[in-house]
Amino acid sequence: MVDIAHRSAINPASAKDATASRAHSPQGAAPLIPLASVDLSQWQALSERAIEPNGYYLPAWERAVSATARGRAGADALCAFDAASGRLTGLLPVVSLWRAWKIPLPALVSAHPYGTLCSPPLDRGAADDAATQLLQQARQAGAHALILRDVALDGPAMKSITESLVREGLQPQVLTSYIRAALDATQDGEALLRAALGGKKLKELRRQRHRLEGHGLVTFEIARTPGDVGPALETFLKLEASGWKGKRGTALAQDAGDAAFIRRAVPALAETGQCEIVTLRAGATPIAAGIVLRHQARAFFFKLGIDERFAKYSPGVQLTCELTRHLCADPAIASADSTASADHPMINPIWRGRLAIGDVLIPLRRNDPTVALIHAALVGREFALDIARRAVRLLRR
Repeated sequence: MVDIAHRSAINPASAKDATASRAHSPQGAAPLIPLASVDLSQWQALSERAIEPNGYYLPAWERAVSATARGRAGADALCAFDAASGRLTGLLPVVSLWRAWKIPLPALVSAHPYGTLCSPPLDRGAADDAATQLLQQARQAGAHALILRDVALDGPAMKSITESLVREGLQPQVLTSYIRAALDATQDGEALLRAALGGKKLKELRRQRHRLEGHGLVTFEIARTPGDVGPALETFLKLEASGWKGKRGTALAQDAGDAAFIRRAVPALAETGQCEIVTLRAGATPIAAGIVLRHQARAFFFKLGIDERFAKYSPGVQLTCELTRHLCADPAIASADSTASADHPMINPIWRGRLAIGDVLIPLRRNDPTVALIHAALVGREFALDIARRAVRLLRR
């Protein structure tokens, strides 16, 4: 039971297994293979056919995360294939429960792609079959449970997984859940901002912007091409490290692995038009910047960095309002996921749509007492974390 906690014991793929996977053989592929062994062209094609958009499981992003990102490197993958064509129809990056949370029980956990969304890509033409195969692959890898963290609870991927479970007489268990901000980008941007913020708040933001122009002409820039996103990314990294994230040591540029991941992922996604960096400047001075991923008709607001010397002008809000106008004016984008925490004080009042996100425990066998142990361990971990969070808040007062 304990052995699956260690990656070396979760049926690791041999070179022969990896070759079989790359050759698209459903029968020959191992149940669990290194994420880096997943055929890139197959993964890219699956992303285009995915039943649900997720910018954080795009191959250029997740491969970069798994290659070097702090605490996230070395993920494996569960794969589903079409039996007739060998086409990749489902993919779930995973790590062991031990790797994820140091719990020595036989379970797999969706690999965290830095952004807070782990809904797996499932082929829209074969989503139910792909979900069934992924569950079977997890069983064959020795897992008694699969934990999907930060999944869209009402999304098509979770619905396909749930339907597959129900057919097998199983039920998923929601461990934790929260609601976060989203944008309906099919609306007129100005009308949306007026309805969300009200005339008084918009007037105050215009007043702040007018005062900001004392530092130079205020401009909103969008970097899209690989050549443009490189310099824009460095600007973002400097802004992020200059603020509270830098003081806590959590800025991307402060860790070599994180810096390598983001510098690899952003230009790669820009090559396919799936990443852009937005920057707000006062004259030549960048005062706010954000990274935005794009997958199908949805945008994902990854991170925001601001120059806190300009805090009295609300640079983060100003940038988000400009981004809102930009996304609403783009006919290719229908919605945007803030990927922010619950009740985020900056973006919640602006983006009034809501997405239900949660961690889900998926049992892989009926009446399995090991699943009860896994559930108890996860509940205990969450209880301990809650106590720790409260202690931190008290110490910071």
